[in-house]
Amino acid sequence: MTAQFIEKNGQREYAVIPIAEYEALLDKAEMLDDNKAFDAALAGNDELIPEAVVQRLLAGENKIKVWREHRKFTQTQLAEQAGIAQATIGQLETGTRTGSLSVLKKIAVILRVDLDDLVDE
Repeated sequence: MTAQFIEKNGQREYAVIPIAEYEALLDKAEMLDDNKAFDAALAGNDELIPEAVVQRLLAGENKIKVWREHRKFTQTQLAEQAGIAQATIGQLETGTRTGSLSVLKKIAVILRVDLDDLVDE
């Protein structure tokens, strides 16, 4: 690799390389990212979501309800752990109530999902 160095105060500050070498480095970095993602997938650390759950979410069912049922919680159990009324869970699931950020964060932690998995964009 050929590089031209630009100094500032006697120290190398920048390296300038030919565009072909730069593009080759980008390709290698992308390949490395792909390899890391592949290794992570093989390690099995990601949770596999059943197709039925995915289909319900894609069909537009209430996300809290889908995840609650997938995690095998009743509305009462989820409400108790979140420190809210069971009626609130019911209202969140029917869409008659919008949850506050703090309530949704609690529910997300209990259901072991990201907050983004519970709210519409």
